[in-house]
Amino acid sequence: MLDQAPAHGHAEAKTTSRRGLVLAAAMMAMFIAAVESSIIATAMPTIVAQLGGFQLFSWAFSAYLLTQTVTIPVYGRLADLYGRKRVFYVGTSIFLVGSLLCGFAHDMVWLIAFRALQGLGAGAIMPVATTIVGDIYSGEERAKIQGYLSSVWGISAIVGPSLGAFLIEHAHWAWVFWLNVPIAIAAIAMIGLFLRERLVPRQHQVDFVGAALMMFGIGVLMFALTQADELSAPMILVLVGIAALALAELVRRERRATEPMLPSVVWRNRIVSTANMSGFGIGAVMMAGTAFLPAYIQGVLGYSAAIAGIVLTVMSLSWSFASTLSGQIMVRTSFWLTGTLGGASLLIGSIMLAAMTPSLGLHWAIAGSIFFGMGLGACNTTFLVAIQSNVDWQARGIATSSNLFARMMGRSLGAALFGAILNFGVNRQMPGGGDVIDRLLEPSFRSQFSAAEIAHLTGVISSSLHEVYLVGAILAAVTLAVILCFPRGVRPSKRVH
Repeated sequence: MLDQAPAHGHAEAKTTSRRGLVLAAAMMAMFIAAVESSIIATAMPTIVAQLGGFQLFSWAFSAYLLTQTVTIPVYGRLADLYGRKRVFYVGTSIFLVGSLLCGFAHDMVWLIAFRALQGLGAGAIMPVATTIVGDIYSGEERAKIQGYLSSVWGISAIVGPSLGAFLIEHAHWAWVFWLNVPIAIAAIAMIGLFLRERLVPRQHQVDFVGAALMMFGIGVLMFALTQADELSAPMILVLVGIAALALAELVRRERRATEPMLPSVVWRNRIVSTANMSGFGIGAVMMAGTAFLPAYIQGVLGYSAAIAGIVLTVMSLSWSFASTLSGQIMVRTSFWLTGTLGGASLLIGSIMLAAMTPSLGLHWAIAGSIFFGMGLGACNTTFLVAIQSNVDWQARGIATSSNLFARMMGRSLGAALFGAILNFGVNRQMPGGGDVIDRLLEPSFRSQFSAAEIAHLTGVISSSLHEVYLVGAILAAVTLAVILCFPRGVRPSKRVH
C-alpha cells in the first residue's frame, strides 16, 4: 500500500498566521470531543424522558468512552504512517456523522449505537489534533501552546453542563448533538486549507491483526472496568483474563511486526514511558476529585448541586491556569521541576480532600480543589510537551496518543476503584442503604429527614468518602514518586537522545 512520509522529519506551516489558524482548528475539534461527556449530562434526563430506556442510561456515556479509548492508540499510529491530515479527516468525519445521527435517534438503543459511532471518531480527534500542534511548533513554543490545548479540557468542563441545560430549555434535545456539526465542518475545512504536510511516497505494512488485538483487548478490559459495579466478581475475572490473553498475543506479535502498532519508542524511551506511567496515575487520582467531590458537598455539607458545580468550576479554572503557567515554567527550568511541582500540588490537594470534615466547611473543599486542579493542569501539560519534544515526527502520533490513552485508562480504573470503595463503605455501615443515600443528595427529599437521621447519614457518607480520598492521596503519592524518576535538566529546547 503506497502512501507518504515526511520529507524532512516533520510537516510545518510556513507562516505565523497559518499556524494560528491550524491551532484554532485543532482547539475547535478538541473542544467538541471533550465537551461531549459533560454537555449531555444535563440533557440526559430529558432525553430519557422522551426516548425511554432508563435502565440503559449509563450506556449513553459508557459507549462513547469505550469506543473512544480503544481507538486512540490505533489512530495515533496511523497518523504516523499516513500523515495527520488524512486521519484527522476520517476521525472528525465519523464523529460528525455520529453526532448528526444521535439527534435522529428514536429510542435509547439507537442513541447508544450512535454514541459509540461518535466515540470511534473522537478517538482520532484528541491525539491527532494534539500531534498536529506538536508538529507545527518548536520545542519552546510547544510548551506554551500545549497549555492552551490542555485548558480546552477545563473550559469544556465549565461550558458543557450549562450549554446542555440551555439547549434543552430553549431548543430540542437533538441540538446537544447537532451543535457539533458546523464546528466539525469548520475544523476539517481549516485543517485542509491551512495545514501543509510535505510528504514523499513510501511503502507501508500495517499490522491490521495487531490493531484488532489491541482494540479487542483494550475494549474487553474497558468494559470490565466501566461495568464493574454491575458485573459479578467471576465475570470480571473472566473478562480481565480474556483481555490479558489478547494483549499478551499483541505483545508477542508486535516483536515480529515490520511496522508494529506499538513501536519500541513507547516502551524504551524513558521520557515517554515515565510520562505514561505518571499519566495513568494522575488519570486515576483525577476521578477521586472530579467524580466524588460533588457527593461530599451535597451529601455531607448539604449544599445544592449548583454549589457543587461552582466548586468543580473553580477546579477547572485552576487547571486551565496551571496548564498555561506550567508552559512558561518548563521553558525556563525543566520538565522534571514542572512535573514535580504539579505532582506535589496534586498530592497536597488530595491530602486536603482526605482531611475534609463537616466542621471545616465549604472553603476547605474549595481550597483543596484549587490545589487538585493545578496539579492536574501542570502535570498533563508537562508530560505531553516532554513526549512530543523527545520523539521524531514518525513516532510523535503514537507517542502522543499513548499518553492520552494512559490517562483515560487511569480514569476508568479510578472510577471503578473509587466507586467500589464508596459502595463498600456505605454497605458496611448501612447495608442496603443506597436508596436512602440517593434521597439525601436531593434537597427536596433531604428536608424530609429528621436532624438525627441526617446526622447519621452524613456520617456514613463522610466516612466512606474519606476512604475514597485517602486511597486517592496514596495514589497521588505513588504518582509523585514516579514523576521524580523523570530525567533531570531536560527542557523543551534540550532533547534526550
